[in-house]
Amino acid sequence: MLTSDDALDTQGSVRRANLRRALQLVFDSPGMQTRAGIARATGLTPATASSLVAELIEGRLVVEGEQAASTGGKRATTLRMDAGHHLILVIVIRPTDARISLVALDGAEVEAHSITYDAATRERRLDDELARIGAEYAGRLLIAGAQLPGATDGRRVLESVQLGWRDVPLADRFERLLDVPVLLVNDVDAEAIAEAALEEGASGHRLFLHIGVGIGAAVTLDGEPAPGPRDRAGEIGHVQVVFGDEARPCRCGRHGCLESASSMTAMLGEAFDDALDAASIRALADAADPALFDDAARALARTIKLIAAVLDAAEVVIGGPVRALGEPFLERVRAGVAYSATGTADVPVRYAAADGALSLGVAQIALTAALGVRWNPQQLRSASALS
Repeated sequence: MLTSDDALDTQGSVRRANLRRALQLVFDSPGMQTRAGIARATGLTPATASSLVAELIEGRLVVEGEQAASTGGKRATTLRMDAGHHLILVIVIRPTDARISLVALDGAEVEAHSITYDAATRERRLDDELARIGAEYAGRLLIAGAQLPGATDGRRVLESVQLGWRDVPLADRFERLLDVPVLLVNDVDAEAIAEAALEEGASGHRLFLHIGVGIGAAVTLDGEPAPGPRDRAGEIGHVQVVFGDEARPCRCGRHGCLESASSMTAMLGEAFDDALDAASIRALADAADPALFDDAARALARTIKLIAAVLDAAEVVIGGPVRALGEPFLERVRAGVAYSATGTADVPVRYAAADGALSLGVAQIALTAALGVRWNPQQLRSASALS
């Protein structure tokens, strides 16, 4: 039997769930959804739907738009996301720079800039910049998402070889500077979510690989991340895939790791940096030894073939700076996975389509964490085009 406090809590939970449902309907059809549409879609009374919308407007999550087309009676007022107040802060942390952006509730990136540093100044530069942003946008920040290379449980950096961090309570530190919730997201997970979110009805297992200074992987199932129980899924860069005399030394101290053969640094040399633009990457590629690309593709194909066979993956998607190498490198990889291993199915391999959407994967994850809603693919594609 429910006590009065239990009943109040249950009523509050139902109210919160209905608010999320109403807000998701607006996110699904921004500029077209109405109060009457929300009532029909949820089965709630018109009065309850109007009450939910009033609360969302008061919370500056929704605003009224144009009047809908007449259906014979009074024209209804459309609803859309309030893009003028709440902001999601996205911090994309890389070894020598960070890209920092502010994303509105309609998915548009309203401001973006980068800061540079070295290993000695990285933490101070990040702290100073976030303190500035926290002060400048106080009251408008909804949540922050920090994307980084390495393993994280959402609160701590468990290990990042690229950043030289191990067991760092980064979310707590950033929350003190920003005074809003902060979540940490693995960079490859963020890219995989951005890729899946741009599509309608993504299905099956997808293996997503990021190749830059480091190499990481993520697996999505029907467009949603499939994490492991120890927050280490996708950490494949330092798995040995090359042996004997062909195994090169890796920065982790071992030999023959996937990164030592197939990372952009392995192919292009130490002059490569994740912050380089496509033209600079192609210039480095033109000067590189072609045999390095063959070696890289061979090691990568070996890895793809094995993981894809384990997952029965529907496809393999390769993202990150490697896309600047173009079709010649992708064809090398495809050739390496083209053979039919007994008992397995061939798997298509392609480049990512969402590589330009540097902030949207993290922003989507942060939005869901804060409000329990998602952008629809069309909205996300439109926002990506603006980034």
